[in-house]
Amino acid sequence: MLLLLAELLKDHIRAFNVLNYVTLRAVMAALTSLVISLWLGPWVIAKLTELKVGQAVRSDGPQTHLVKTGTPTMGGTLILLAMSVTTLLWADLSNQYVWLLLAVTLGTGALGFYDDWRKVVYKDPNGVSARFKMAWQSTIAIAAGVFLITTAKLPASTEFIIPFFKNVIYPLGGIGFCVLTYFVIVGTSNSVNLTDGLDGLAALPVVMVAAGLAIFA
Repeated sequence: MLLLLAELLKDHIRAFNVLNYVTLRAVMAALTSLVISLWLGPWVIAKLTELKVGQAVRSDGPQTHLVKTGTPTMGGTLILLAMSVTTLLWADLSNQYVWLLLAVTLGTGALGFYDDWRKVVYKDPNGVSARFKMAWQSTIAIAAGVFLITTAKLPASTEFIIPFFKNVIYPLGGIGFCVLTYFVIVGTSNSVNLTDGLDGLAALPVVMVAAGLAIFA
């Protein structure tokens, strides 16, 4: 949004030209997310506690996890809110891949919200079934893969390029690219879900992976 505003005002206010630098917008996006989280975080936690939106813990898990019973859940909504606002503010909204990434993230986030909602409302620590989760994730992944293939304008759009190796390129074709997209989206979603369990358990791996992806980007 701010980049589009800068394009409109760059002839009148030259200072807006700095927003054309991706590095600056990436740093500002990170700071914006941090500010939103620190500002709304305490209020969201207090509100969830007030509404008794507590975590139901599975009895067949480690006994040490039972201390988490009643801990406010659905905190992922704050992460999604911060990410969505930050993306709309600092990303290049004319780029179709920005909207695709936002749609995939919100789609998988909606699954997590529904899973937590069932745990809270029905007091069921298992949440939604594994089949339902896989069906939801598969639908999102296949839709994303089809979108990427149908909108690809260059052969390079469906090629697999090995980082740091200039000439190591594998043409995947439409089907191969769709399969890779499926495993990346479904695999990433489930890897975070499997890692999660206690407060902060998934946060550190997510931060480390996000930092690595930011460097590559």
